[in-house]
Amino acid sequence: MVLLYIFSAIALINCVYYLLFFSKFSFLKISGKNTSEKYPVSLIICAKNEAENLKKNIPLWQKQHYPNFEIILINDASVDETLVIMESFAEKDPRIQIVNVKNNEAFWANKKYALTLGIKRAKNTRLVFTDADCYPASSEWLAIMASKFSDEKQLVLGYGAYEKSPGFLNKLIRFETLMTAVQYFSYAKVGNPYMGVGRNLAYTSTLYYENNGFMSHIKIPSGDDDLFVNEAATSKNVAICIEPEAFTYSFPKKDKKKWLIQKKRHYSTAKLYKAKHRFLLVVYYSCNLLFWLLAPISLCTNFWAFGLSIIFIRIVFQYLIIGNAAKKLKEQDLIPFIPFYELFLIFTQLSIFISNSSEKNSRWK
Repeated sequence: MVLLYIFSAIALINCVYYLLFFSKFSFLKISGKNTSEKYPVSLIICAKNEAENLKKNIPLWQKQHYPNFEIILINDASVDETLVIMESFAEKDPRIQIVNVKNNEAFWANKKYALTLGIKRAKNTRLVFTDADCYPASSEWLAIMASKFSDEKQLVLGYGAYEKSPGFLNKLIRFETLMTAVQYFSYAKVGNPYMGVGRNLAYTSTLYYENNGFMSHIKIPSGDDDLFVNEAATSKNVAICIEPEAFTYSFPKKDKKKWLIQKKRHYSTAKLYKAKHRFLLVVYYSCNLLFWLLAPISLCTNFWAFGLSIIFIRIVFQYLIIGNAAKKLKEQDLIPFIPFYELFLIFTQLSIFISNSSEKNSRWK
């Protein structure tokens, strides 16, 4: 019976997270675009060996319906035709500025160094970031992201989605992306922002320089997005952008091994988050792990009916709140199997955390 009490407490903590945090985003009404003011904006994209993606995506960035913006294209020491493609577009569009970064000994293969040079080149205070392999959901993407800026709101968190395709790995990757977004949007809404994703992110150069840019973590291969947000974001200076027209999309990894390598690099930054954020994330993950470890055990006791009711209540909370968030982020096809995806993801993350404790990486590509 003691085991069931522990199981009940863990499920209760899960439900508290759903109610106190995730519901704040899940049931949030989409506010829409504020068109009262058009701030000049610098769109910044860092590319390393992305020639093919740039051919497809530069025209989509050029076609954004926004009256005053420049495009800063950063060639981060590419060895393919990335620079040639950038130059071919820049010749025909005066809005495009190129920053050609060469490797140096101090910042070898470091995306943050390349981004720093790009930010210094930008002539506008308000900066919008995406990746070279990301394309906007609509021609209104830039306008909607920029509309979230104000005198107080200097950092805008957007959603970087992945394209749908057949197969379990695609759904798992999109579920992981969904749950990450639910968390960072929810924490931002309760005044405790902790991260964002570089596929769809915006902040002012004022905020960047006030926080000394990426200097505190310049040697860490990842974190130009989440570590910067973790340092610079406050309860008052963050806005979120969840209009579907303002999503960005990219194609996820098709090989599980490559995806795991990517996730290892991303997850390695979590240990550098502020203590309060590490605590919230560790408690949430630990309770999820313990719930699925104890769930089958609870069904093998004399009080199996009580254990089953706990499982049922917890999953109902999950479907109501995470399911509604999935609809908001246009990930409806994931809803029927949410508990299954969560179970698989938890143990995948566990293997990554264990692996990260003994490995190091110093390059972003």
